[in-house]
Amino acid sequence: MSRRELTRVEVMGRVKAGTLALGAAAEMLGLSYRQTKRLWRRYRQRGAKGLQHRAVGQPSNRGTPRATQQHVLAVIRQKYGGDVDTRFGPTLAAEHLASEDGLTVHHETLRRWMLAAGLWSRARKRSPYRQRRERRAHAGELVQMDGSFHAWFEQRATEQPCLITLVDDATSQSLGRFSEQETIWAAVAVLRTWLETHGIPRALYTDWKNVYVRAANAAERAEGVVPRTQFGRMCDALGIEIIAANSPQAKGRIERNHGTHQDRLVKKLRRLGIHDLEGANAYLASTYWPEHNQRFTRAAAAPEDWHRRCPTARQLDQLFHLEDTRTVGDDWVVRYHNRLLQLERQSGHAPARSTVTVCQWPTGRLAITYRGQPMKWHEWTAEAGPSTPPPATAPAGARRAPAKRLPFSGDHPWRREDGDDGNPTRPLWQALNQ
Repeated sequence: MSRRELTRVEVMGRVKAGTLALGAAAEMLGLSYRQTKRLWRRYRQRGAKGLQHRAVGQPSNRGTPRATQQHVLAVIRQKYGGDVDTRFGPTLAAEHLASEDGLTVHHETLRRWMLAAGLWSRARKRSPYRQRRERRAHAGELVQMDGSFHAWFEQRATEQPCLITLVDDATSQSLGRFSEQETIWAAVAVLRTWLETHGIPRALYTDWKNVYVRAANAAERAEGVVPRTQFGRMCDALGIEIIAANSPQAKGRIERNHGTHQDRLVKKLRRLGIHDLEGANAYLASTYWPEHNQRFTRAAAAPEDWHRRCPTARQLDQLFHLEDTRTVGDDWVVRYHNRLLQLERQSGHAPARSTVTVCQWPTGRLAITYRGQPMKWHEWTAEAGPSTPPPATAPAGARRAPAKRLPFSGDHPWRREDGDDGNPTRPLWQALNQ
């Protein structure tokens, strides 16, 4: 029942109870006295149902005949139906019915018919609901990190770089550098600049690019091992947690910042005529970031800064390196990126077939460690020739093989110089022990 009909039921109920006169009921309902008397009569005969409109549940007097509706739906099934990707929508189907089949049906009417017949669905391809996330309260609590490829130098350069940016979630403080690609060393360079400027943040918010995080393979899933990239290992050593965003919208703050830089920074670089990485990074450090942060940085909700003290430059130099595990060959050679690294003779360290760790720094410097201890090595080249493999040293505490015992009796047959026939022969024990 409609709201008007429910109001009439309530008023007629008061008339029936004797608390309201019929004339007062007419005034309350805004009807004439005669119309109110008719409603009262219907209420007394059929109750509340008698006040409902009598056309409810009946076919419309202006409705399309059932036969015409069935014919239209048959044409749609034959010519304009199909699966979700190929079927016509109600609006397009109504246009083709009018132009090709001479059947004029309003598209909203056709929509209702198709819904009832299962030829159309209300499901729409909508993005999932996303609620805007509140900023973190403390500076250094969460820093977003992402790279943006764009025509930063426009037509002034053939190769366009990537701008890797860091944005503090609480304050929008920003920092970034240009690099040729979004690689590990490019990300490390930007992170180191942030560390030296602000300190160590609590967490980094990145995407699922393999530089930052990666999915576990089958072996790792079977063993329950959490996969970790080289960049993730460095962050773990600094106590920085890496949080991977599942969509660009999740890290919307840095994505919106990319749009700002792609508008403002491109025009500034064009005005200055900058077209190379060195000049662009110098401009970012000296001018662009100070002006940008002065304009767009806001105060954090909480006054405490959660950045921790940055390590020394020497500690950072030792920390930011790549690590790869290699097996030592029988000749004490470690193979690393098509290079042969010959381990030198050294007691107490890895014998052949052991596992060592090869460390590489951005400058190309290499180091080999075994159980955390550095090892001496040199690179084997064709000019230098192969080197003699050092003898494998017995591990500490291992039992030595017993020495061979020789007969001590002077008249023992093995120690006789002559044979039985008097002919001189080599001592048998010497022959056996050679």
